[in-house]
Amino acid sequence: MHATSGNINNSTRSDCQVRFTIDNVKGQKIILKSKVEKLYGIAIKKLCDELTSFYEIEEYQIEIEDAGALPFVIAARLETAIKQLKPSNKNFLLPDPIKSNGHISPTSLRRSRLYLPGNDPKLMINAGIYGADAIILDLEDSVSPEKKTEARILVRNALGQIDFYGAEKMVRINQMPLGADDLKAIVPCNVDTILIPKVEKPDDVFAVEKEIEKWSPDSRKFFLMPIIESALGIENAFEIACSSKNIVALAIGLEDYTADIGAQRSAEGKESFYARSRIVNATAAAGIQAIDSVYSEFQDLEELKKVAEESKSLGFVGMGCIHPAQIKVVNDVFSPNESEIEKAKSIVLAFYDAQKNGKSVVAVGSKMVDPPVVKRALNVIEYAIICNKLTKDWRE
Repeated sequence: MHATSGNINNSTRSDCQVRFTIDNVKGQKIILKSKVEKLYGIAIKKLCDELTSFYEIEEYQIEIEDAGALPFVIAARLETAIKQLKPSNKNFLLPDPIKSNGHISPTSLRRSRLYLPGNDPKLMINAGIYGADAIILDLEDSVSPEKKTEARILVRNALGQIDFYGAEKMVRINQMPLGADDLKAIVPCNVDTILIPKVEKPDDVFAVEKEIEKWSPDSRKFFLMPIIESALGIENAFEIACSSKNIVALAIGLEDYTADIGAQRSAEGKESFYARSRIVNATAAAGIQAIDSVYSEFQDLEELKKVAEESKSLGFVGMGCIHPAQIKVVNDVFSPNESEIEKAKSIVLAFYDAQKNGKSVVAVGSKMVDPPVVKRALNVIEYAIICNKLTKDWRE
């Protein structure tokens, strides 16, 4: 009996393919084909010994064709192959896992979120250097059905071994019930926020939270981000937004939404204006963030900027990215610009002067400013500070 896991071809980088055989095999137990065998061969074989011992397997043969895979990748590929032949509830976790991000909060910046296919390690390793506010390890649409299990184990290992330079660690799970297997793997392993796809009603959120409770270490709470991708989901947006205290944002998925209503997605976005406005209104009423969909033409950065500016004008605080080149454009657009900051500063300073002088009316130039405008200006100032566009002591 043998099982295979991983990816290998002429263009493969940072991955490997493992062929695992359980039998009384003659010859070498571990056969390694790697350009780095002289440097890391002993360490790779030691890792293989640790896994087979962990799963209590004595008679075996492991063939590894390596293209620069890191230990967490090799371990994931071998564990997947082993479990195909010897199912087990035990999970082999590498030592010294990276701790979860203590600085992530409901109001953390989520201007840009970079989607990464959950079964492609080469894209994960240096993903944090591009400056995205969040990294999404995707177990849903970007992973083919036959690769779901090995992607799940790889993502679990990546969460424990890659810090992504402090970016928020997100995972998009599959729809339930398959998503329950994803949650069992990732909840104990330093995920910050769980993206729930194709949410149409509060019960979809309840089902995910029920599974999280089974696997949550020390009852740690996890942030949730439902993705609304259908007409029914749009109509139930506010109820979904209020369905859990752990929800920090609603995102909209426009590819599935436009397909659901029978429309063609366009750059102008007229076909999705109602849905996007509904999301923004629902999240504002619920006190959480609104996240717009991805823009799929990743090479057209000028058009991306226009789309992002339109998104910001509707009230969204960020959008998804499918390529690192999109991150800077998205971050810049969704950060307060100089004009917005200067206007907010003048309003806030006038507000403080009025308070100091015992006045109930705030005037900026020749215009009177009412409390909602002051509140919006204070929000801009706070956001500018978070985006490092303004220092906390800006009034001094």
